[in-house]
Amino acid sequence: MPKLGMEPIRKAALVKATIVEIGRAGSLDVTVSQIAKRAGMSSALAHHYFGSKEEMFLAAMRHVLTLYGAEVRGALATAEGPEGRLHAVLRASFSPGNFRREAVGAWLNFWVLAQTVPEAKRLLAVYQRRLRSNLLAGLRPLAGNRAGAMADGLGALIDGVYLREVLKSGPPDSAAAVAVVLDYLNTELKGKGA
Repeated sequence: MPKLGMEPIRKAALVKATIVEIGRAGSLDVTVSQIAKRAGMSSALAHHYFGSKEEMFLAAMRHVLTLYGAEVRGALATAEGPEGRLHAVLRASFSPGNFRREAVGAWLNFWVLAQTVPEAKRLLAVYQRRLRSNLLAGLRPLAGNRAGAMADGLGALIDGVYLREVLKSGPPDSAAAVAVVLDYLNTELKGKGA
């Protein structure tokens, strides 16, 4: 009989292994066996906890989004003023925890998964709404009626920086990513009267 409390530990190990394997493979073309092996357990146990590979992918996606949400909330808790809010969201988006190679690879593949899996599409829509809302909170006082368009542009730029990062070699550069987005933001804010 398994020890009480092992299920959450094993599920967490499988979720982490799923993220690492997707990032390593650069695609969703990983097997339950590969994921289970990385987590140090059998495929049967992995199926027991999640039922299917798709459910493992969704659990990994929820985990990545939960970590991202916690990072954003933590950054916003200490932010001062509208610009501080914007900088906090950007720093959280490209923090070392969210912008590491396997997380970037997982994000890219979650976008692919969202094309065919309704629950993945719903999760990405929740992420996009929250990102837009957080950006709008900082942009409204700074950009007025241009805030919506700027929030959409910043959201697209954040996603684009992730996409470009997958194509680069070497470790992700959080500081460079934030600098690119801040440069765009500053350019847009200076042009607010144009």
